[in-house]
Amino acid sequence: MVKEKLVHIQYFAILREARGKTEEDIQTTAATAQELYKELKNKFGFQIFQDSLRVCVNDEFCDWQTGLKEGDRIVFIPPVAGG
Repeated sequence: MVKEKLVHIQYFAILREARGKTEEDIQTTAATAQELYKELKNKFGFQIFQDSLRVCVNDEFCDWQTGLKEGDRIVFIPPVAGG
């Protein structure tokens, strides 16, 4: 049986708008950042594709295959337009 873990997620730009929140704690069984984003995308209907995002775990840019553990802080960073 896969154990759930509590992680903290921050949302920026288009993801914040889609979710309607800047951050939240969620219970997940996702083992990697990639699995977590797929879970959130399915649950909340995010329209942005993973390859357009960067991911940070505990304030460090990381690979999508980075493993997650209880208490991790995850940020998915979408592209931003500037002017």
